[in-house]
Amino acid sequence: MPPAVVELASYYGNGAAQPRGLLRANMVASADGAGDVNGRSAGLSGPADKMIFNVLRSLADLILVGAGTVRTERYRPVHADQIWSELRPPGATVPPIAIVTGQLDLDPDSQLLTSPPAGAQTIVITTAAAPADKRAAIARHARIIEAGEDRLDVTAAIGALRELGYSSILTEGGPTLLGHLVAAGLVDELCLTTSPLLAAGSAGRIIGGVALADATVKLSLRHVLTDDGFLFCRYARQG
Repeated sequence: MPPAVVELASYYGNGAAQPRGLLRANMVASADGAGDVNGRSAGLSGPADKMIFNVLRSLADLILVGAGTVRTERYRPVHADQIWSELRPPGATVPPIAIVTGQLDLDPDSQLLTSPPAGAQTIVITTAAAPADKRAAIARHARIIEAGEDRLDVTAAIGALRELGYSSILTEGGPTLLGHLVAAGLVDELCLTTSPLLAAGSAGRIIGGVALADATVKLSLRHVLTDDGFLFCRYARQG
């Protein structure tokens, strides 16, 4: 394992020392607050950000993502050569991906659903009212969890994942999913990369789609790292 990875893991915690029940978000934004460039986050990233991305995945039991982000960012299953097994508990599989989608608006034949590594079956979290035909098609490959009747209940979703043994959860967005998780008081930490870039335009922020009941959520800064003009901040929710 490269020395830089060992050092980064010391800032973000190692697999054995991860707090149980942690829900951590990892997001990237431009210096002027844009959450994407031309609809995707790749234009905001850099080598160090990608390394932290993989370190955080290596430390997680499961990766949680919204269906819109799956489509936009063209998600694929996590494979062993993309993470560092030394950061995981002995014998642990790669972290599976769980997709949140109220209407099951997914390609049932996508690689994310059909080709996960052994022991890391993709999970799809939806509602009881989701279309039955789409449910049947997706259930051929993925595990389906119901969380809510007509509207998806993120609190029930996280509870169901933890009942399956996924205590340390990493969400990579998108903004709507992160907004619902924050509004429900479920996000414990935010890892935010600030890119040395002014994006302007009409790009959204890293949180969207919901209004917070108290308007703001207070955070405590755990650390700030820097590399090539990028800032890497780790925040913890207060209270």
